[in-house]
Parts: sequence; C-alpha cells; structure tokens
Amino acid sequence: MEDSLAGLLQVALLLVLLAACYAPFGDYMARVFTSERDWRVEAALYRLVRVDASSGQRWPTYAAGVLAFSFVSIVLVYLLQRLQPLLPMSFGRGAVDPAMALNTAISFVTNTNWQSYVPEQVLGDTVQMAGLTVQNVVSAAVGLAVAVALIRGLVRSGTDRLGNFWVDLTRGVVRILLPFAFVAAILLIALGVTMSLRSGVDVTGVDGTTHTLPMAPTASQEAVKMLGTNGGGIYNANSAHPFENPNALSNLFEIFLMLVIPVCLTRTFGTMVGNRRQGTVLLAVMGVLWTAVLAVAWFAETHPNGPAALAAGGALEGKEVRFGIPSSVLFGVSTTGTSTGAVNSLHDSYTGGGGGAVLLNMLFGEVAPGGVGAGLYGILVLAIVAVFLAGLMVGRTPEYLGKKLGRREVTAAVVAILTMPTLVLVGAGLAIALPGTLDALNNDGAHGFSEVLYAYASAANNNGSAFAGITVTGDFFQTTLGLAMLFGRFVPIVAVLALAGSLARQRRVEAGAGTLATDEPLFGVLVGGTVVLVAALTFFPALALGPLAEALA
Repeated sequence: MEDSLAGLLQVALLLVLLAACYAPFGDYMARVFTSERDWRVEAALYRLVRVDASSGQRWPTYAAGVLAFSFVSIVLVYLLQRLQPLLPMSFGRGAVDPAMALNTAISFVTNTNWQSYVPEQVLGDTVQMAGLTVQNVVSAAVGLAVAVALIRGLVRSGTDRLGNFWVDLTRGVVRILLPFAFVAAILLIALGVTMSLRSGVDVTGVDGTTHTLPMAPTASQEAVKMLGTNGGGIYNANSAHPFENPNALSNLFEIFLMLVIPVCLTRTFGTMVGNRRQGTVLLAVMGVLWTAVLAVAWFAETHPNGPAALAAGGALEGKEVRFGIPSSVLFGVSTTGTSTGAVNSLHDSYTGGGGGAVLLNMLFGEVAPGGVGAGLYGILVLAIVAVFLAGLMVGRTPEYLGKKLGRREVTAAVVAILTMPTLVLVGAGLAIALPGTLDALNNDGAHGFSEVLYAYASAANNNGSAFAGITVTGDFFQTTLGLAMLFGRFVPIVAVLALAGSLARQRRVEAGAGTLATDEPLFGVLVGGTVVLVAALTFFPALALGPLAEALA
C-alpha cells in the first residue's frame, strides 16, 4: 500500500474514532461538572482538606486557588528533583541542577512538559511518577476547571459565583483523567508499550556485546502524557522511542488520545449552554484549521526541495521508518495543535514549509483543537473578540450567548490573546540579540532563526515540543523559557477567569433582530478569520524571516 493511501486511511479512521466518542464523552463531561452529587471518595477528600464543596467562589477566589495550587506544585516538584538522591528508585542519579529543576517544575505544572535534559539519564522512577506523572494529571485538570468556569460565566446570570475550583479540580482528576488514563495505559501495554520499575535490562547485540537498555513505567506515563495533552516523554526520543510508541497502531491510538478530550469539550460546551450547535460551530473552526495545517505540512514534506530529499521521494530525514511521512506529519500537526508537545519525528528536520506549518499551528494560539481545557477557553476568547469585531462593523453593542460585551469583557479577552505573542516576540528577540545564542544553534540563517522562534512559541503556548536544533541548557534559556511558560499559562488563565466573573454578573438579554447568530456557519467563518488574522498581523514578519524564507530559498 502506498504511503499516501495508508496515511489517508489513518486520518479517516482517526476521524471515525473521534466521531464515535464525540457525543457520549462530551455529554459525560458536561454531567461531571453539572452534577450536584459527590462521589464518596470525593466527599472524603473534601473533608480531609476542609473544603466546603457546596460553596461557590467569586472569580478572584477561584483564580487564587488556581495560582496557590500551582505554586505549591512547583515547589514540590522542584524539591523532589533536588532531593532525588535521598529517594527510593533513584538508581544512583544525582540531584538535578537548580536552574534545570526549576525550569522542569514550571514546565510540568504549566502543562508544557518542556524538557531540557535526557529523562532516562537524569530522573529516577520516583521523581517521574510522584512528581511529573502527578502533574500530568492535575495540570490538565486545572485547564479543565478554568474552561468550565468560563462556560458557567456564560450560562449563569446575576451572580458572582463561578463554582468551586477544588471541586472542579477533583472531579476532573477522579471522574475523567484517572479512569480514562488507566484504561488507555492497559491498551498501550497490549499494543507493546513497556511497563517496568527496573532501571534497565541487559541485552546482547548481534556482535555479542552486552548493552543495558533503560527501562521505566512507560505505559502509565504515556497514557496520561497524551490524554492530558502534556507531552513530556519518559525517554529522550519521546514518542519516537519504540518503548513509548512501538508500531503504527500505538501511534494512531496516541494521536487519538491527544485529540479526544479537546474535541469532545466542544460538545460539553454546547450541552452546558443549552445549544449544541454552538459547540458544533467551534468544532468546525478547529477542524478546518487542523485540516489546513495538515494539508500544508503533508504537501511540504512529500514535495521537498533539494536533490537528496527528491531522490528519496520525500523528506525522510528525522522520521521513524516505522511511521513514514504521513504518520509523522499527522502526529506533528496534532501535537502542535493540542499543546501536547510529544513528538514522533524530529521537527528540526522538517522542510521550511513543514516546519513553518507546525510552528504556525502554535502561533494560532493552539486552538485546533488546543490543550485539555485550554483549547476551549482559548477559542471562546477568540469567539468573543470575533463578536466584538462584528458589533463594530454594524454599529451596535455586541452580545454573545445573551451577554453584552463591554469594555471590561473585551479588555480581559485582549489580555488573554496578546500575552502569548508578547512573550514569543520579546523572548525570541532578546535571544537573537545575544551573541551567545549562535553557539546554542545547530544552524544559522533562516533555519536557525526558526529554531529560536519555535522554542519561545512552544514555551509561551505551553506546548513543550522543540525543533531540537537548539541547546537550551544555559541559564539564559532556562530562565527566559521558564518565565515564558509561567506567564503564558497563568496570565491568560487569570484574564479568562476575570472575563467569566464579569459575564456571570450580567443579566441575560434576549436576542434581538440585530443579534449576531453564533450557531450558524457564518459565525464559524468569522471566528476562523479572527484566528488567522490575529496570527498573521502579529507573526508574519517573524515567519517571513524564518520558515517562509527557508521554504522559498
């Protein structure tokens, strides 16, 4: 079977699987966050930590809970790394360097999972499981909680309460992420992913030499890494490693895990607001953007420039022969569109057009379909801006789902949108201005610039993938990328919660003759155009200096 046909069949099967899960899983998540009953384990946990599950919170209190929980998580993950020699199953691996430990702690707590180290050489199983895997679960649950709070802000009327962060966090962990990750881990083991608490296994090569292969509890980490759109691998080769991703079936299943929650959350949104067409319109925007980027990257990688690539029939460098070009591109577009950051191929080896496509996927704001929770609240903010722009064109006060969008609401939305571009452009500009950056790059010229731009786009979008042609172990990169991850995660979250609080306080207004219909295809075109317009106006000069210049060379 030809690679292109096999790739198209994989895309078709992936879409069928997502379609089968869309309604039941989306409606299930809506019930999770609207149910008034607590599970016994949840009630016991609330009593233990003295949380009143029946009390609602104003948006500042909700935001304070998010920030406090995340701060404590950063401290704990940092201490686990620094105290690693004292922990069991450390396998003789020493304490992690302070700058690297802080960068890693911020990375996993912000759902970025950027790694500037070789995991199988630096971290033992205790830090991997008690530190990083725990954050893979709870950081995704934080994103879910913020998205649900914004939906409540749109649904509720005349109140200053958005729900309870601790309840939303607990339900996201107990009812969604843990049970589904448990099932996913079992399926991954059945597909050939390894699962072991041993430090390594000795194997004899064909030349008779004995080699020690590092082992790890891979399947449990891999399941929640993909389901929670985290991306940090337990091996340095990430999802290109045969222990993490052994075959075509595991590859397709891992792509499915990346997409399933962000895609189904649009159904959750439609169900919770009482109009499922609202969610369908947002899903259509996500789907069109995802498909467009996939088509561009696929074409670029199968029609490369250069005699070596043309002779090979495609840009095969940096790709696993187990997957080939179509499966590699499908994985790359899905991982950069969902804030997962896992990789099964080397993005640094992509062509100018292919690398530019996956970079652009992040610069869109990762809303195609985005991370767990983050994708939904990201595209809702863009939808609010789109409604505002439409209101300006017709000269009337814009409304979205019965809520008027005034100065306060639009200001919060703009802060959420502009945080990422500010961090990307300022960070990349500072890095390029420093002469020492050239020593950290494997390439110069347009491709070298793309490596730097990609690094800050990945950090500020909480993606975590990398071109891998840039060495970021120096203090400057550890610090600036850590700050980009931190502000890129929490400034938009605070802005989104402020937006939710402002919307919840409003009384719902009835739709009038001039109200923009937000459950029609025309609104989908407007939202998609807003996504593209914001990215184009912000990043076109930078893209012209990097991937566009390389593609046209």
